[in-house]
Parts: sequence; structure tokens; C-alpha cells
Amino acid sequence: MRHLTAVCCVLFSVHVAAEPLEELAAEGAALIPPFQQQLLETVKTTMASGGPAKAVEACQLLAPGIASAHGRDGWAVGRTALKVRNPDNAPDAWERAVLERFTERAAAGEPLASMQQVDVVDGEVRLMKAIPTGEPCLACHGQKIEPALAALIDQRYPGDQARDFAVGDLRGAFTLRRPLEASAE
Repeated sequence: MRHLTAVCCVLFSVHVAAEPLEELAAEGAALIPPFQQQLLETVKTTMASGGPAKAVEACQLLAPGIASAHGRDGWAVGRTALKVRNPDNAPDAWERAVLERFTERAAAGEPLASMQQVDVVDGEVRLMKAIPTGEPCLACHGQKIEPALAALIDQRYPGDQARDFAVGDLRGAFTLRRPLEASAE
């Protein structure tokens, strides 16, 4: 009977732990669309008013502030990729592993737009959502970047790796983190 009680307690605790994690994942995932929308609007606006060169400048100067503005309730919001332009966005070990799994899943035919991963890592809830490369991304991240723009990117980002993408490739991922203790507040 003690074993049955122990098994029931373990099963119940796993269910209880999974439920708040699902709630936290939904809470974090809800932060992504407005962040993504503001980034896209910033790029579109600067592209329309000043071309790709202004969009590169806007990404460098404005994107970190946009990410900070969208973090709340203990969540930090950002972007990462296997091939980064800004070294400040380089993936940590967990992010790299998730990005590699996203790449494998995409190669197996799973749509990038549906890929998301949530885990608890070192006392933090970690969430990533894949970013597929879209047509507007290609001016600055594609296979045929205009030479003057490529020179500007090289000047602003000497170690740039974020090139040679095609529509539908895994461009990177939104990455969110929140201390697990913050969820109890």
C-alpha cells in the first residue's frame, strides 16, 4: 500500500509541476507576437524611409531596447541564432541545443512556424520559438546582399555570420527566460 501511495504522490506532483510550466509557457509565448510585430514594423518603417542601410542601423541601435521593453513579469525577451550578426545574441549551450533540434525537425519536414521548446534550466523557465526566414529578411540576411550593404554590415558587425539564408530557413529563435521563483509571486 505504501508503494501505491508513493506512486500516486509522484504522479500527482509531476502533474502539478507540469501544469504551472504549461501556464508559464503560455505566458511567455504571449510576449512574442508584440515583440515580433514591433521589430518587423521598425524594419519596414526604416526600410521604407531610408532603405536597407537604415534598417541595419535601426536593428543595431533599436532592437536591444525593443527587446527590453517587451520583457515583463520577470521575463527577459531576446533573439538568438546559430548564425548571429550581433555577438551579444550568441546562443548559450541550451539555446544552441534547441536551435540544432529545430534544424533537425525542419529537415524532417516539420513547419518552423510551429516549433517551440520550453524547459526548466538552472532554476529558470526557458522558452524558445523558431523564426523562419521571410522574404523581407533577405535584403540583409539573404544570399544576394548588395555589395554596399554588405560593406556596411561588415563595418557594423565585423564577425557577422547571419547571411546566405533563403525563405523558409531557420533564421533563429525568440528566446525568453524567467526565474522559476518569480512564478510563485
